Amino acid sequence: MKLSEIKAILNTATGVNFKLPNGTLVPEHFHVTEVGMVHKHFIDCGGSVRNEKVANFQLWNSDDTDHRLKPEKLIKIIVLSEQVLGLEDLEIEVEYQSDTIGKYGLEFDGKDFLLTAKQTDCLAKDNCGVPSEKKKISLSELQNTKQSCCAPGTKCC
Repeated sequence: MKLSEIKAILNTATGVNFKLPNGTLVPEHFHVTEVGMVHKHFIDCGGSVRNEKVANFQLWNSDDTDHRLKPEKLIKIIVLSEQVLGLEDLEIEVEYQSDTIGKYGLEFDGKDFLLTAKQTDCLAKDNCGVPSEKKKISLSELQNTKQSCCAPGTKCC
């Protein structure tokens, strides 16, 4: 989800709820302690230089259980971040504390903002020896082919 998308949703929302991938809601007294831009400049394992930028939201819980973040307040925080930091319309990454700081993607299901799991990946599979994924077929499909690879005259054996 991009910043423009969350602002559009917040314009009509009556509340702000975040749901973790396991279905648990972030406690409703959370704070958005940071809105910023994270710029990652790196070299992948294949030697390519890469740049990534995301808008970063950090969620935090405190003991002030009477606190509730209203949609209008979150919009003001986002707009101020855009003005002061020159924040572009970037994809949003959310940080939230569990055993360690977790990083999540963000989606919306019509009611709640969903913190979605993010995965690491090799960005240069072709350069660092990671085999390409092979097409999986069942044995019954092999038997149904008109010509087996080891049929007489195929010169495979």
